[in-house]
Amino acid sequence: MLAGLILLQGLCALFFIGDVVEDFRLDGHLDDPHLLLESVAAVALVGGVAFLMLELRGLLSRMSDMQTGLDIASGHLAEVIETFFDEWKLTAAERDVAIMILKGLDNDTIAQMRKTAAGTVRAQATSVYAKSATDGRAQFISLFMEELMAGKMGPVDAEVAHATGQNDDSLPPGHPHSSKS
Repeated sequence: MLAGLILLQGLCALFFIGDVVEDFRLDGHLDDPHLLLESVAAVALVGGVAFLMLELRGLLSRMSDMQTGLDIASGHLAEVIETFFDEWKLTAAERDVAIMILKGLDNDTIAQMRKTAAGTVRAQATSVYAKSATDGRAQFISLFMEELMAGKMGPVDAEVAHATGQNDDSLPPGHPHSSKS
């Protein structure tokens, strides 16, 4: 969209520059108000094109930086997931179920995808929750969300944690921010 606007504005600038050059060639004087107005419009359009090109370049650079950050975060989360799974000593089947839980699938869907009984998936999910010291699906998922959003607590985060009574004692054992081992 922005590139199209730059192109349109560039074409308008070319039109005004051509018109100013033609009017000046025919008249030879810059004291005509019409010629002066067209000259100012042409200069403003050229300036606008240059400004928009710089903005587009900056926007594309910021988008590239954001994508890089997302890629890093995604890779980091995959490493964290694997580390947790190793610490909890999950079997291959439990790992598959745990990944599907993290993707938001329910037990019946997981059973269909894995071509197993729903009861088997329920048992594997229960085992994952027990090994991860979580009370269920929501707390299990929140472990990874916490890790994804982890960082040094800023003043606002610390106030929210204090106000809601959250501290590292509320985290299950094995979580990197937990004081429990």
